[in-house]
Amino acid sequence: MLQTHSKRSLPLLAALLAVLLSGCVSRPQPLYYWGNFQDQQYAYFKGDKGPEDGIQNLERVKEEARSRGRPVPPGFQAHLGMLYGLTGRTDLLEQNLLAERQQFPESAVYVDFLLKKKQQ
Repeated sequence: MLQTHSKRSLPLLAALLAVLLSGCVSRPQPLYYWGNFQDQQYAYFKGDKGPEDGIQNLERVKEEARSRGRPVPPGFQAHLGMLYGLTGRTDLLEQNLLAERQQFPESAVYVDFLLKKKQQ
């Protein structure tokens, strides 16, 4: 009788152990710090926010990413650079585009295209 009871409780014990151990697993952190970057982009392209609002918000997100030791996502610095370009601050446009190209070498063709457009 004791042997039958232990056979029935083995699956229950295994399930309980699996539930307890799964609670100990930490979720992986995202590769990039996004902050509210996507919301800012959407608000800008929708016309709800101007370039200055976007610059202030994205600079804050960039600072938050730096303080957390995580990189900003692809396109972040290019978008920030575009916003600087719209306000006439071409030095910061170029600085952000070059930072985008350095962080994401696969963006070099597009970034170089934008830098050539800036020179014209």
